[in-house]
Amino acid sequence: MKNIIAQTLMITTLAFTGLAHAEDKGDRVEARLDAKGDRIEDRLDRKGDRINDKLDRRSERASSQGKDKLAAKLDLKGDRIDARLDKKGSRIDAKLDKRGDRYNQNH
Repeated sequence: MKNIIAQTLMITTLAFTGLAHAEDKGDRVEARLDAKGDRIEDRLDRKGDRINDKLDRRSERASSQGKDKLAAKLDLKGDRIDARLDKKGSRIDAKLDKRGDRYNQNH
């Protein structure tokens, strides 16, 4: 009788310990995926800003030479590229967040 109670307590303790470990692992996975998404989003944001700044400089040069249509075109092109890269970074970050949430739900 005492052995059965001791075994039951041991199994129960191991089960709770395993669940706690699984939750910790889920949190670690989710944190890792969040950090990865943030790094990707920041990298794409910096790239978009560099491209936009480069096209803005070209736009200013064209404007100073009297080429106003080209300046406007270059300015819009830089804004579009920057916005597209921002959206791409946000989409990737959201995808990784969903993956982390799914991992937490399944484990």
